[in-house]
Amino acid sequence: GGIDAGEDKIKGLQRELAEETGATGITNIIAFGHYEEFRPWYKNNLDTMHMNSYCYTCDIDSELGATQFEDYEVSNGMRPVWLNIHEAIQHNEDTMKNSDKKGLSIERETFLLRRIVAELLVTSV
Repeated sequence: GGIDAGEDKIKGLQRELAEETGATGITNIIAFGHYEEFRPWYKNNLDTMHMNSYCYTCDIDSELGATQFEDYEVSNGMRPVWLNIHEAIQHNEDTMKNSDKKGLSIERETFLLRRIVAELLVTSV
């Protein structure tokens, strides 16, 4: 999701997380990273889009509430689903390899999922 004009980053995180997943009890918010990208853009007579993504870890209540999807999210079939992070990465990799309808954010999201695995998940030997 995006930060609304004049909205604090943490408030934007809490709002977007609640809207898109139904998350409640959002606490223990810790900055994880910043992802900056420049992409080709073909709307509004522009040729480049600049986007900053601010990434956080947090805790949420175990039960999800109701989502508040926008119309385009509903028409795209969005729904919150719990996945093993390795399954999510594999799904994204398969989508990037096999689909021409992959959306604009999948490369960024896959990169971040890989960083989470590398930096935050403890592996046993």
